Amino acid sequence: MADTPVEPLRLAPLLPRRPRPRLVVHVDGSPATYGALVWALREAARRDGTVLAAGVVADAPDGLVPAPRSAGERTRAAVRAQVEAQVVRAIAETGVTGRVRTATVEQSVFDALEAAGRGGDLVLVGGAGRTLLRPVVPRAGRRLARGA
Repeated sequence: MADTPVEPLRLAPLLPRRPRPRLVVHVDGSPATYGALVWALREAARRDGTVLAAGVVADAPDGLVPAPRSAGERTRAAVRAQVEAQVVRAIAETGVTGRVRTATVEQSVFDALEAAGRGGDLVLVGGAGRTLLRPVVPRAGRRLARGA
């Protein structure tokens, strides 16, 4: 056989079969939402997911005179500071790092996310409970119990 150069085989990177879960937590400073944040951090670590801690800012009133822009920015900064303080406390309690981001959203945006989510791939966590925003698909190879 002749000395023919061997070309390396280039393979496409393998993608995980399931997307990493994303959990959105409404953080308002109450003990219930703090507990939800702690749960979400532990769940994200367990499932290799990400948590988005969202602070909700009240929508601007529908008045004829708009509120000054600086007042809205101050409110948003205060809400973000409150969310970040809760996240730091939850990280200290759980020891889970690198799995959380923070954001502030308007109330109408958060309500739309909560209402529209019945087909997404994230979990919305609040003080009152959890809402799965994607349908649960049974895993292949599992059998259902008799009568199910």
